[in-house]
Amino acid sequence: MNDPRALFDLSGRVACVTGASAGLGRRAALVLASAGACVVGVARRPEALAELQAEGGNSVATVVADVADRSRVASLAEEVAASFGAPDIIVHAAGINTREVADDVTAEGWDKTLELNLSAPFFLSQALVPAMKERGWGRIVNFASLQTTRAFPGGIAYGASKAGVGQLTRAMAEAWSADGITANAIGPGFFPTELTQAVFDDPDRATRNAAQTCMNRNGQMEDIDGPILFLCSRASDYVTGQVLMVDGGFTAK
Repeated sequence: MNDPRALFDLSGRVACVTGASAGLGRRAALVLASAGACVVGVARRPEALAELQAEGGNSVATVVADVADRSRVASLAEEVAASFGAPDIIVHAAGINTREVADDVTAEGWDKTLELNLSAPFFLSQALVPAMKERGWGRIVNFASLQTTRAFPGGIAYGASKAGVGQLTRAMAEAWSADGITANAIGPGFFPTELTQAVFDDPDRATRNAAQTCMNRNGQMEDIDGPILFLCSRASDYVTGQVLMVDGGFTAK
């Protein structure tokens, strides 16, 4: 038997991570770089991307872009490939949650949420898939949510977009896995990120969320490392079309 640790080695791979300026996207970018990949982080904030690049070193490059801008998809794909070549791996971690209750949802908020959370992962993947097909190997990792299957207050637009991510992931798998490209999603529980700042700013609410998990705690940033590495590496060669909930058992109860 070959050393099973080699299954997680990403040496020679190129990864693109959207939403890489903060939160789980930033963590994913650094984890993949630590596993040997050359990583291109994409986000809108140049200062935060500069900090990511400084921490990641020569194996990390960055592109300042709004991935929800559909007019830029083709040029963005070219910019992402400029530093290390076309990516083998794409992690879609960019996201937004407007937290508008149903009666107050605006057309602008609805469209912005679906554009970033649902449309952007598809169209950017579509632009990057041809190079993956040529190699016969690729990894697409979307970010789902607890709200992929659960309804939360003030989450109707976000929940609709994340439910769509679940089906998008299955449809991507059906479309592209025969070409060696797997498509899976991670569904994080409550992690301390900018997107969930409102939750963690309320200690009572954070405590209630932790009590709803099987582990009686909320997520810590390092809890995402193994799942990301698994889905982006050869270790998951026969896994596709799945939503892996990384939530401490929140959805198991």
